[in-house]
Amino acid sequence: MEIVIAIIYVILFIIMMVFVFSIGMLRNYMPKKEIVLVLVVAFLIGAIGGAFFLEPIYEELPSVMSMVEKNVPGNEETLYLDLSSSINMNELREGLEKTEGFKSFKETGITIPLWKFNDREVEYFNYVLGNIDSHYKHYNVTKDGRLEIELENYTSYEALKSFSDWYKLVYGGSISYAQVHAELVVDSASVDKFDQYLLDKGVVASNRSGPVQDTMAATNESMIPNTYFVALTGAVGVVVAIFGIYYESFGVSVRRFRKFIHEKRKR
Repeated sequence: MEIVIAIIYVILFIIMMVFVFSIGMLRNYMPKKEIVLVLVVAFLIGAIGGAFFLEPIYEELPSVMSMVEKNVPGNEETLYLDLSSSINMNELREGLEKTEGFKSFKETGITIPLWKFNDREVEYFNYVLGNIDSHYKHYNVTKDGRLEIELENYTSYEALKSFSDWYKLVYGGSISYAQVHAELVVDSASVDKFDQYLLDKGVVASNRSGPVQDTMAATNESMIPNTYFVALTGAVGVVVAIFGIYYESFGVSVRRFRKFIHEKRKR
């Protein structure tokens, strides 16, 4: 939401509260039993104003807070990417490095999908993976047929080639697809640039972490449900109406207090 629209919405809500205040000031011209009706109307006007004008602003609060966090110098964001093995990793890396705000890019693992394993096959692949390549130090075999291999100072191309060569030798087939996992670290202020660059490559970050995400999560957790928020704005309308109802009495009390202070100083 643009800041101009947000300001207009706030002004419109204030105008509604001024109207509620004016209704409250009409207490002297209506029976006392009508005060309850005034409070009900004030609640409805406050709730309607909150729903139409303040709730859209309230919903944008996490985005606003994240925008502030993005512009804090030194903040970094980590984007977790799940890439197809068919993508040109060197070309992707070069493009990312040329983008302003780049910090680092590393391939952290590959997932090779095969077929659904039985218990014997799970045991077999858990045994054989460590012998295929000495760089396969950390790996996991799942019963749904996925081989998850962590990479340390090793590229996904090298890791996949080792397994493909072994697979072709043993099974006589070829591996046509694998998923590459990578971590991209960038300046928080440049996240949008990298999101757009990745989107142009057909890639969307599967997850992300950093101050911006932490702020958004914390803000979302602290926010009350929209229904409660609307009820709260209705309560604000009631408070404004009560202030309008007792405004004259309050004004008289303030004048008496000032007069008392003034006379006390003279003494």
